[in-house]
Amino acid sequence: MISQIRGIINRVLDEEIRLQVGPLEYQVLVPECVRRQLQLKVGSEVSLPTVQYLEGSQMSNRLIPRLVGFTSEAELEFFELFCTVEKIGVRKALKALARPVKEIADAIQRQDVKWLTTLPGIGAASAEQIVATLRRKVTRFALMPAPRDGEGLPTSDDFSAPADVLAEAYNALLQVGHNPADARAMLDRVMATGARYATVEEVLLQIYQRR
Repeated sequence: MISQIRGIINRVLDEEIRLQVGPLEYQVLVPECVRRQLQLKVGSEVSLPTVQYLEGSQMSNRLIPRLVGFTSEAELEFFELFCTVEKIGVRKALKALARPVKEIADAIQRQDVKWLTTLPGIGAASAEQIVATLRRKVTRFALMPAPRDGEGLPTSDDFSAPADVLAEAYNALLQVGHNPADARAMLDRVMATGARYATVEEVLLQIYQRR
């Protein structure tokens, strides 16, 4: 399986990019949130984490290998998680991910079904199924720092604290009475300092010292 591909972007189309790798040009499918990040990088070399799948029907004996690309491992991991929702296949997930992963994860976590229905191809029933399946699994994605202009979303190595520490700190803030928006804002401010945190206690201590 091709897990990563590096090459020069020749073209950015509606649902895919064309990547020049040596003498070969690869078709790489991308969701809209990734396409927007790459559309200004035509002619530039990029390295994309990828996942493969087979498209088609075994009954017709026509299975076409497809390559799906992302700007970070975090995006790829969220995409694979999104595809675990019942009746959300690869193509529907590609179409639906029109907003940054952080925003979609945040909406899932706060159970905002109405917001999720604004995603392409996601109706009310699908939105409710997404929330029911994923709302306890997306904390680390909802807490990711927002990407700076021209940059992809961060990988797990870019966090100032491990993902599980962030998730536990977030849940701790909810348990002591903070609402989700305030808890996320507190964590964003602490993470913006660039300091490294190894435990939940360190994160919470920094939050309340700053307050």
